[in-house]
Amino acid sequence: MFRFDSLTVKHPKKNPLALRMLVLMFVLVCGVYICAVCLKQIGGHATVGLLSFSVAERPCDVTDIDPSEKPYVHFPKPETFSREECACNPVRYFAILSTQRSGSGWFETLLNSHMNISSNGEIFSVKVRRSNMSTIVETLDKIYNLDWFTSASKNECTAAVGLKWMLNQGLMQHHEEIVEYFNSKGVSAIFLFRQNLLRRMISILANSFDQNAKLLNGTHKSHVHSTHEAEILASYKPVVNTSLLIPNLRQVEDLVNKSMEYFKSTRHIILYYEDIINNQTKLVDVQNFLRVPLQELSSRQVKIHKGSLSSQVENWGEIEKTLKGTHYQSYLHEDYKL
Repeated sequence: MFRFDSLTVKHPKKNPLALRMLVLMFVLVCGVYICAVCLKQIGGHATVGLLSFSVAERPCDVTDIDPSEKPYVHFPKPETFSREECACNPVRYFAILSTQRSGSGWFETLLNSHMNISSNGEIFSVKVRRSNMSTIVETLDKIYNLDWFTSASKNECTAAVGLKWMLNQGLMQHHEEIVEYFNSKGVSAIFLFRQNLLRRMISILANSFDQNAKLLNGTHKSHVHSTHEAEILASYKPVVNTSLLIPNLRQVEDLVNKSMEYFKSTRHIILYYEDIINNQTKLVDVQNFLRVPLQELSSRQVKIHKGSLSSQVENWGEIEKTLKGTHYQSYLHEDYKL
């Protein structure tokens, strides 16, 4: 007689290793599929991004610009703001090269009254900025990239940007490197000097006196915006050291001539303060030189020293005696009228 439990059929024991391998294969297949889908999506987004970038970086059209002008036409890309719709508006770079008390401050206010011109002042009056050629280049690059902000800074549609640079502020010391920079970067030079260097000397003496005297309520001002302030500053009449008069005039004359010789290879225009005073069309010449739309330029500055030179110094008789019969005799005559 058979026992019932002796006929019980036993199920085969499951193999755990095979099951695990099956699950692992399934996971791998799913992982590969998911990765493939993700990569496809990322690739699609990258393509879209690349296409958008290429459109934004499309070169600006310069076909209507004269070939001789192209080295001086720029499309800066500021790091501090976006030029937006003006990104393809051309910008000219310039530098006003001058000497102290030659009318450069007044001239710069005239330029800055133009809605599309930004002249950023006497940047290199700060010594650290002109300590070596590296700091000079770093400063210039920032200015011409429209990343230098002053009260003269305009909007993203600026058409001409520059600065005022005195000859004794590293310009002559590093003239070879600066000329190379101007020519490689397409920077135009605007020379501005006085024809009458005697008048400039008297202005320097009066300004130096006020730096200590501070005639305007204890404040020194090199430029003023009211007739009253101008009259106060003009009340001081300096005494010119006639023993050094001719050597000093010759020194400045040589400096001016040397600067024009050094920078003659640059694109430039030469202006004289007296010519601008006597002939307002000179301001039209400057705007044409910078290739900006013509506008009437104005300044709030009031001239300090007016009239004949004989009324502006204490020892005019000695000055006359020193300069008569010399190369500088013409400085004794009135050079313009206001």
